[in-house]
Amino acid sequence: MTKPLRVGLAGLGTVGASVVRLLVQDRELLARRGGRAIDLVRVASRTFKPDIDLGGASFDTDLGSLDTPDVDVVVELIGGEGDAGDVVETAIAAGRHVVTANKALLAGRGNELFAAACRNGVALGYEASVAGGIPIVNALHKGLAANRIEALAGIVNGTSNYILTAMEEDGQDFAGALAAAQRLGYAEPDPTFDVEGIDAAQKLAILAALAFGTGIDVAGVYVEGIANVDVEDIGYARELGFSIKHLGIARRREDGIEARVHPALVPESELLAKVSGVMNAVMVHGDAVGATLHMGPGAGGMPTASAVVADLVELARGTLPVPAPATAELPSLGLAGVVCPHYLKIPAIDQPGVFAEVADVLSRHRISIEAVIQRPQAIRSGEAPWVPIIILTDEVAETEVEVAVAELGNLSGVSGAIARIRVADLSAMMLGP
Repeated sequence: MTKPLRVGLAGLGTVGASVVRLLVQDRELLARRGGRAIDLVRVASRTFKPDIDLGGASFDTDLGSLDTPDVDVVVELIGGEGDAGDVVETAIAAGRHVVTANKALLAGRGNELFAAACRNGVALGYEASVAGGIPIVNALHKGLAANRIEALAGIVNGTSNYILTAMEEDGQDFAGALAAAQRLGYAEPDPTFDVEGIDAAQKLAILAALAFGTGIDVAGVYVEGIANVDVEDIGYARELGFSIKHLGIARRREDGIEARVHPALVPESELLAKVSGVMNAVMVHGDAVGATLHMGPGAGGMPTASAVVADLVELARGTLPVPAPATAELPSLGLAGVVCPHYLKIPAIDQPGVFAEVADVLSRHRISIEAVIQRPQAIRSGEAPWVPIIILTDEVAETEVEVAVAELGNLSGVSGAIARIRVADLSAMMLGP
């Protein structure tokens, strides 16, 4: 008779409680799917929640209680790098498999943990660490295994996507949309991690490492958040045929890996432009299959628990692989070499000749203008009355547009900071060099 897979769970928060619910309520279904029983035998958490049915599993406030021979796999759902890292390291060193939803731990220490798992011949499942309800890790590792992955791009932070959606659909400003997200539980009391792009950068680094066979390099990801996106920018973007999304983009280039997280104008014709609310979506381009789109809820107790338990089912089947060492040494390029169109919002003093000066600067930097929105009636008050000039450029190198924007800011006819947002033509990007 096949022995059951014995599970020890660390952490009993929202996701942990949802994992317990799935393991207890769906025990028979999971046994059929996995080919053997998946038994929750131990739970360790700093706090006990008497309303949660543990299905007969023992409970302990000592996380070290999971370091025992009657546990085959440790599920780490604590979060952070401290206690969580200790639990994972201990399990791997003892020859136990690990399943985690901890993107921060993987982003910070993933390379050493994967190497340790490889040395000890144990699996380290992390489907739940990126875009919880989307099986994107499994897709990259298995479904697209026959492909050389050239690029991936997506919305991997539900909080930022909810905020931008509320700004676009309801006309809320950033502060109002953020407050709404916090009331609904989509944003933390301190939203820095989400709105500044740190969460998305960690997820992108994990996906890029898997897609391109490299080590995880969060420091090599260019990161820009959404706090500077104005509701006015969203309105002008729609007028130009775009939706503003917070994207994570990674591409394989001849000289390394380009990885960046930032707001971007996405053509309304693109599927990613239609991903709203807290949903996540990731586009992947493989040399054999072409472009594929993977979409679903990116966070929440049950969607994340679904991914955790899916890894347990794979482990029960014997199909959750031991991590392979990184196969490629490719430098991180950040924004170096990025070429794309840009959206510029220039606060121009309301006087003759300013647009001509702006056009002259762009011309000298060989930046072509694709579209312009200029409305004299949209005059604003200030030290000097000004109007926004909206310019959509043609493709331009990142370094060139930076110099041009700095020069524009020094013009006497420009009264303040210039807003700049990159344009992401994803269809072209997925096929480009």
